[in-house]
Amino acid sequence: MQEIHSWREEQSSAYLYRVLAEIETGTPRQRLFSELGREALEQSQHWAKRAATAGHPVPSEFVPSVRTRIVASLTRRHGPKAMRTVLAAMKVRGMSVYTGTNLGHVAPDPTTGMEKRHRGLSGGGNLRAAVFGVNDGLVSNASLILGVAGATAQPSLILLSGVAGLLAGAFSMGAGEYISVRSQREMYEYQIALERDELAEYPEEEASELALIYEARGLGRDDAKRLADSMVADPERGLDALAREELGLNPDELGSPWGAALSSFASFGFGAAVPLLPFVLRLDSPLAWTVGLSAASLFGVGSTLSLFTGRGALRGGLRMMLIGGAAGALTYSIGKALGVSLG
Repeated sequence: MQEIHSWREEQSSAYLYRVLAEIETGTPRQRLFSELGREALEQSQHWAKRAATAGHPVPSEFVPSVRTRIVASLTRRHGPKAMRTVLAAMKVRGMSVYTGTNLGHVAPDPTTGMEKRHRGLSGGGNLRAAVFGVNDGLVSNASLILGVAGATAQPSLILLSGVAGLLAGAFSMGAGEYISVRSQREMYEYQIALERDELAEYPEEEASELALIYEARGLGRDDAKRLADSMVADPERGLDALAREELGLNPDELGSPWGAALSSFASFGFGAAVPLLPFVLRLDSPLAWTVGLSAASLFGVGSTLSLFTGRGALRGGLRMMLIGGAAGALTYSIGKALGVSLG
């Protein structure tokens, strides 16, 4: 029954391509999605013939599934760019035209290595995620400690609450990051596997789809076809090009679920440990030390984030310190009120 499943997938893709072409009426992308829709219908006929040969004829009429209709409705409402990841999961190709490369710019030839010039920039995303993780741990645990301190003056209870907040937050962040990256990776691996099977089943059709995308990006029709044919001639290069251009992803950078989880756990835990440190070391006036260390750390985090925003370090640091300070003051006030009312 694999043939009928593949037929339904291609028919569903063609349905969504028609929706995209309708949305993109009057733009260069309209022709791209119209042509991709026709390619999907032709591929569905291929599977219909295979199904008939196997003794499992396809239905006489295609009826879009509820999932397909929901995705179509959301795409009409929110636009293809916002829905590109969901559309890619629905086997809709060409989503790379919404990932930042402007139409009218020539697509780089993967054989030249030009695409590698910016690959190193993705490392900055890891640093930024780590800084945000530290900030989350710092603000959340400092607020928790201040809230508990507002309700009680017992250092042991404040320490216990801070340790619980650190561990709960770090494990929650790590688990959430693992699930997120694992799910995304599985989706991408499934889509890449589909591309590999289709490239082996009908390479000419895949080359035509790739040429359409190159053309939509601004390459001339003949040059686009020549480039696509050269890519698909080598299965590995062809699969790499299809993953990048049709799915809008880099097969070499799918991400490690465990790496993301451990990084998130460590960065959150590091930030959450800062306001807890004075209580662990049993310093005199630990709450004052917590406020001072948290304020200085928030300023440092805000200054570091200015590297990514392009804003002034002083402004970024002060803004982060004020935001964190407001959160801490509010939770302390709430803790104080609860401590009085419950006491």
